[in-house]
Parts: sequence; structure tokens; C-alpha cells
Amino acid sequence: MSSPAVLAARAALSSIDLRNYDPEQSRLMDERCILVDEQDNAIGAADKKTCHLMENINKGLLHRAFSAFIFRPSDGKLLLQQRASEKITFPDMWTNTCCSHPLDDFKEEKIEQDQLGVRIAASRKLEHELGIPRSQTPVDQFHYLTRIHYLAPSNGTWGEHEVDYILFMTADVTVTPNKNEIRDYKWVNKAELQIMFDDALANSFTPWFKLIARDFLFGWWDELLNRKGVDGLLHAKNLVGVADGSRVIKMT
Repeated sequence: MSSPAVLAARAALSSIDLRNYDPEQSRLMDERCILVDEQDNAIGAADKKTCHLMENINKGLLHRAFSAFIFRPSDGKLLLQQRASEKITFPDMWTNTCCSHPLDDFKEEKIEQDQLGVRIAASRKLEHELGIPRSQTPVDQFHYLTRIHYLAPSNGTWGEHEVDYILFMTADVTVTPNKNEIRDYKWVNKAELQIMFDDALANSFTPWFKLIARDFLFGWWDELLNRKGVDGLLHAKNLVGVADGSRVIKMT
């Protein structure tokens, strides 16, 4: 029996006119995401616009994504970004360092072995969104933890439905924000992030970041801080064995 995602991929899917949105963000909606089933098997491709319309999501359309978290090696602070007002989905919300998609448009981003395609995509988007040179985010320094499957509306029209790869990296990075992508950014420790979460009137957060923080982030962060290297610095690679990366965790 075909899954809802497979059926949706074969069905006629709804579209929308983007002329009332920011031109650059509208252009990026032509990029093609990798469609997957609930076990993260690739089953095709569709443009971002198609993938992020709630009408299609409600038919089961599901795509591959990543959430990257960069921590400073010296003190363990996490780099957050606030999404730009121009973003079509979840504008102005705070989130983890970078959240985006490996693309069907690039052969290397479809490589599944050792999550290589997702790692390459993360390095590309960290440069695009935050201006972090790719030399500062080598793909072999991302530590893959697990995958989550979640669905989250943005508004009545748009939303997310993703199998999301969670990647940690410890690195000293140079941030030069792309203002069309990033409204603001900051480095925070655990206590500072919790204060932001507690002040719901002043801050709003992306749903995937809230889910990851609710169930995983603070525990993994503790482990990162506890597993300091002999050089006195934090290393994401020291988190081997902290999470089960072999399965997709469905979250609500």
C-alpha cells in the first residue's frame, strides 16, 4: 500500500501566485526539495512552493530537511537566528542556527551515505543565510544526531512537513547576515535561551525548534558541556552515542 506522501507525490498538487511576496524569497521557492515517505526513503522531488502549501501537506506531502546547531567551542554558547520579515514561512521567529533543505537540484545533496548530502546542504545554507564561509563549516565536522518527523502550520496557507536531520557543530564562525534571510542573531547559553522561551510575549520561536528544545536540546547540550576535550574546548564529535540516528522519530 502506498503511503500518503507517495500518493500526494503522484497527485495533482495545488499551487499559488507568489507575486505579492518578496521577490527574492519567491525566487527561492522554485528550488526543488527531496520528497520522502515516513521512513525517509526518497520518492521524488517538488518545488518548495508546492512542498510548503498546507493544502498539499494535508494530503501527506513530506520532504527532507535539516536543522543545524552551531556551538562556540570555548563556552558552549549556541548561535540563534531570527528569521527575516521577508520570509514566506514563519517570518520574524527565532530558531536554531540554520534550518533548510538539501535540494534535488544538486546531485551531491542527494547523497544519503553518512548524511553527506544533508551536511553539504547545511554548509551551503550557513553561507547563504549567515554569511559563514564554507571553510569554517567543513562537512566532516557536522555531528549527526537523529531525524524527526513533524508537521507544523505557519498560517492558513503555508506550513512545514519534514523529516528533519539534526546536526551539531562546534566552531568559531564569522557571521555576516544576509538581511533578506536573517533579521537578527545572537549567541546564548542555556539559561539565556530558557529566559527567551519564558518570555513568550517578546519572543516567538519556530515550531521545529520548540519541539527539538522540548525533548532533546537541553540534554544534548548538557552532554556537550560535560564532554569537554583534553584541549579544554567543546567538540560536537564527542557526542557519539548520545542519540539513536537509525530511525525517524515522529513528534507532535
